[in-house]
Amino acid sequence: MSSEQTKGGANKSAPIPDNAAVRAADAIDSRLGIYGAAKKNLRKVFPDHWSFMLGEVALYSFIILLLTGVFLTLFFKPSMQEVVYDGSYVPLQGIHMSQAYASTLDISFDIRGGLAMRQIHHWAALIFVSSLFVHMFRIFFTGAFRKPREINWLFGFILLVLAMVNGFTGYSLPDDLLSGTGLRIAEGVVLSIPIVGTYLQFFLFGGEFPGEDIVPRLFTIHVLLVPAIMVGLLTVHLILVFYHKHTQFPGAGKTEKNVVGLPLMPVYMAKAGGFFFIVFGITAALGGMVQINPIWAYGPYNPGQITAGSQPDWYIGFLEGSLRIMPNWEWNIWGHTLSFNVMIPSLIVPGVLFTFMALYPWIEGWITGDKREHHLLDRPRNMPVRTGLGVAWITCYGVLWVAGGNDVIATHFHLSINTITWVARFLFFIAPVLAYMATVRICKGLQRRDRDKVLHGRETGVIKKLPHGEFIEIHEPLDAEMMHTLTAHEQPKPYELDAAEDENGVARKAKPSQKLRAKMSRWYFSEPIEKPTAEEYKELTSGHGHH
Repeated sequence: MSSEQTKGGANKSAPIPDNAAVRAADAIDSRLGIYGAAKKNLRKVFPDHWSFMLGEVALYSFIILLLTGVFLTLFFKPSMQEVVYDGSYVPLQGIHMSQAYASTLDISFDIRGGLAMRQIHHWAALIFVSSLFVHMFRIFFTGAFRKPREINWLFGFILLVLAMVNGFTGYSLPDDLLSGTGLRIAEGVVLSIPIVGTYLQFFLFGGEFPGEDIVPRLFTIHVLLVPAIMVGLLTVHLILVFYHKHTQFPGAGKTEKNVVGLPLMPVYMAKAGGFFFIVFGITAALGGMVQINPIWAYGPYNPGQITAGSQPDWYIGFLEGSLRIMPNWEWNIWGHTLSFNVMIPSLIVPGVLFTFMALYPWIEGWITGDKREHHLLDRPRNMPVRTGLGVAWITCYGVLWVAGGNDVIATHFHLSINTITWVARFLFFIAPVLAYMATVRICKGLQRRDRDKVLHGRETGVIKKLPHGEFIEIHEPLDAEMMHTLTAHEQPKPYELDAAEDENGVARKAKPSQKLRAKMSRWYFSEPIEKPTAEEYKELTSGHGHH
């Protein structure tokens, strides 16, 4: 290294170039302050763990959706005006259909690369919603939603709901028989809303179903309204990730006040860029080789027809299942029909499931009374009730999802559809409870196993015979990093009411909400598995805890 260079290798005496590009960059920086912002943020540290890629998959698939969506928008005609098809697909030539359906056929058969773009777009939508779900599960099970990230959890939840809504609107645009069947179900859901249902139906469809306006309106919602809101929410979501700093799993040297990882530039950006092309490549391969939504096989929508075995995209399948297993309950009151058979499964059940999901950070915060900031993640096993509730939610969703295909299951496995429906009805109430109980037991068992590892070390599989004939297994002490992982978590305590009397002997009167909170907290932290005490750990490190 020459004396003119610093330790970083930069030449101190090298003159700063003065050319048009530098002057332009200085002019821009003097107005926008890019240099300072870049210097501060490009070296921001991010932790490294495989589960963090789930959010990246969601981001990259959203980018793919935007890119392919722009292409499709250039050729799609969002009109329900009737035309006679004369395109390349011979079986449908001469058939009356909407311009929307005809233009979708043209994209598939007459636009170079159109079918690939349609299928990449559809696959990216499925990957986007699934990665959002799994990303939120990772956040939920590790406690990454706690203070100060409750609002960011809510933004992520709204993104998930908007993604599902936008997926349904895009699925409905081609105006084929399958998507028309889905719209017919959506119309029935709107009509089931008491008092205002008929007004909403006329407003959305522009008259009696199917009307002339639904496809143009869905097109505006799909390509303009919802994507604009999602881009805004996603931007705010990423800004808050930067502002709050990224959560990290416990480990040696990791605390609530630091972040151990790699800088954004150049390491993280290089890895993220490579991962984007992997996601894009897999999505493109699926779009090119795996057929999805062959609308030409269904034909144009006809209100007098329905597709046998029709199934929506997977993320809407739980709504289909909820409708299929609901008993046929209707009330006629003062000349008005209350369609509980549609309103309960399509509005109330999803409303309860997703409202619980949205409000959970505040529900847990109220039960535990924890007002502190958290930047270290939980291991799911160390919060058994939270993990059990998450698995119960997934089980409930899964039962409804499977029930959405009761007709397909019946025909493929030669079973009674009535039997499948009744089994699904019972499982909807029983399976989540059993899943919760099993998950809590498994988590507590894993905690006991961790405690045993800390106290006695790792099993080696080596059996030793002692002089007096006893056989024992040799245990090895855990390394420092594993020991830290197994012991770093807090030992939570339930919320307790104040003493029955104050210091002056005057009886305290607890509010009903405080009593409920204390009961909920005792349930939430019931049967805790105690971590090894300091004395036990000292005995371990002194060499007396192992065979």
